[in-house]
This record gives sequence, structure tokens and C-alpha cells, in this order.
Amino acid sequence: MKNAVRPRAAAAAAALLAASALLTACGGDTTQPAADKARDTADASAEPVKDPVVATYDGGLYVLDGATLEVAEDIPLKGFNRVNPAGDDRHVMVSTSTGFRVMDAVGGKLTDVEFEGSKPGHVVRHAGKTILFSDGTGEVTIFDPAQLGDGKPKSETYSSDAPHHGVAIQLADGELVTTLGTEEKRTGIKVLDKDRKEITRNEKCPEVHGEAAAKDETVVVGCEDGVLVYRDGTIKKVQSPTEYGRIGNQAGSPESAVVLGDYKQDPDAELERPEKISLIDTESGTMRLVDLGTSYTFRSLARGPHGEALVLGTDGKIHVIDPGTGKVEKKISVLDSWKEPLDWQQPRPALFVRDHTAYVSDPARKKLVAVDIESGKKLASTEVEQAPNEVSGVDAH
Repeated sequence: MKNAVRPRAAAAAAALLAASALLTACGGDTTQPAADKARDTADASAEPVKDPVVATYDGGLYVLDGATLEVAEDIPLKGFNRVNPAGDDRHVMVSTSTGFRVMDAVGGKLTDVEFEGSKPGHVVRHAGKTILFSDGTGEVTIFDPAQLGDGKPKSETYSSDAPHHGVAIQLADGELVTTLGTEEKRTGIKVLDKDRKEITRNEKCPEVHGEAAAKDETVVVGCEDGVLVYRDGTIKKVQSPTEYGRIGNQAGSPESAVVLGDYKQDPDAELERPEKISLIDTESGTMRLVDLGTSYTFRSLARGPHGEALVLGTDGKIHVIDPGTGKVEKKISVLDSWKEPLDWQQPRPALFVRDHTAYVSDPARKKLVAVDIESGKKLASTEVEQAPNEVSGVDAH
């Protein structure tokens, strides 16, 4: 098996035993328990994972070297888990059944730090803050990811009017853009100042979902009939060109005023497999649809280092799109063709981009692949024992 799983547990265990024996022979240490010192020695002996990438599978997590994709750790974790960058170059947020758990990805281990919350949902990083949204309570949690290495960071919380599947983003000046809704109906967004006094709201966004930040801190959230665009104290609606035009997943870039979004047109479909994507120009307030000629999923959207719009199609290719013109500039072959499963939790290929590298999971072949976005060259690939699902990683240095 190419680049097979090679956990560091054995080496750590050996170091632990050696350290324990040494401490026993020396008669122990009154300032720190022997077991704790041994554990510290074991942790220190483990080599750090360079620029780690994390992939989920049913019942666990793989931590991989970002350059070679060699599996450094295989961490068992029951349940359906999700992963997102935590906002720094060391940690990843793992969404579990009980809340948002902090993973030290460079150290290849889950920490004891957890932001508890029912139905943990979106994780957003923006302007040096990480924002968590717990759907089961409607609670928004905001913290500085630079404090993650010192235990649980100090955090600010804001309670939504009602629990709902929502999202929030805090801007550089402290303003908070957060969704409005209940468990039965989601309606729009409101904007609060740094003292959490309401600035403005818009409730003409049925089934609001997802967010992205574009150039000049312009925020876009999706609706069933377009998007809401917030900038400088004003919310504007950009209408979909079709009566039902759902945009629920977006990808933004500080390099571009255009936000990439998905686009679904059939409200009655059990599972619509869309072939068009949306490009929302936040400066002109217009929307362009681009027909890719292949379908994609909610895990298919990303942005490149220069603001390129990237879409992983079910044709197995990454479609590189000029966001200004809508032109597909090139297609990078990474996988064989595939089909989206009906159950959203079932594994399907996912796209994660960091700097100039695109990481793609291939559950059908139990592989992960890394490619250079500009050259299209395959940089690394690895086979794993379990079908990978979501893929994420630490933020760039």
C-alpha cells in the first residue's frame, strides 16, 4: 500500500516507558508527577507534522504531512465528524456530537479543549477571529485563534433569537453579521455593532445559508432566490435570474470582488445535481451563471491564491474559472468520474485549497491527492485504509 498508515504511537509508547523507568530509578520528582513528566517526554519525542492536512473517515481522523501526504496519525473518533481550519498554522476544529473540539494537528493529537454546543455547525475565520455557530442553541462563539496554544482561549458569545442552522462572521471593526431564523424557517441576516447594538437587518432571504467574504470585507450570504450583500452599513439583495435559484454554499477571496456560489434551480428535486455555478459581483450587484457541463457538490467550491474560482466536478476535474469573465481557463484532472450520493453524510470527493496546492479526497479509491493549481502537476498521493470524506488543514504560515 503506497504511503501506508504509519502512526507514531509505538515510538511515543517506547519513549514513555523509558522515561518512566528513568524517573522511578531517580526516586521521582516532587514538583511534577512521574507520569506527567513521562507523558511530556513522549510528546516531545514525536516529530511535528509539517503543514498538516486532516481527513475524516467513518469513525476517525487521518493527520497527513502536507507535502508528502504520508499519514502521520490515525486517530479513532466515533461518530460523524467534520473538520475546518481553526485560524492558525497549528490547529484544526473538529465538529463532533458534543461541540467543537480543538485538534493540535502539528502535534498529531486531539486536545482536551472543546467549545461545547448542540449541533455544531459553521466555522468561519475572518480578520483574525474564529467564529463558531451552534445550530442547536443558536449561540455564536468568537475567539482569537492565536490563543489556542495556551489552552482554551477567552471567548465572546452572542445568543441568536432562536436556535437555527445558521452562520456568523465578525468584521475587522467588530461588527457581527449573523443569520436570522428558527428551526422551522430561516429568513435573513442582521448586523450588530461592536457593542452588539443592531445596525441593520434584511429578512427577505428565504432559507438563508452559508457565507463568504469578498474584497474590501464585503459579506455575501445565500438565499433560495439570490444573495444578500453587506458592506458599509448597507444590505443589498442580488436576485437570482430564475424564480428559484438557491445559493447555499459560497467561496470568497480577498483578492476578488466576485464570490463563487453554487446554483440550484429545481425546488422539487430529491437531490439536485447542479451543473451551473453562480458568480456574484459585489461591486456591480450582478450575478453571472456559468454552465460547467458537469455536476458538483457542496464540498466542491474553493478559491485559488489569485482569486481563481475552483470547482471540483463529478467529471473528476478541477475547473479553474476566471471570476471576472466566467471563462473556464483550464481543467485539472485529479480523479475518475464519480456520482454524488443521496445522503449528504456519505463520503464524496472534497476539495481543500491552501496557497497554491489543492487537496482532494477520493473515497472510491481510498486515496488523497495533492496538485499544484497553476501547473496542474500532481504533487503527491496516498492510499489509506478507510474511505476519506472531508478534507481540511491548518491555515498557511
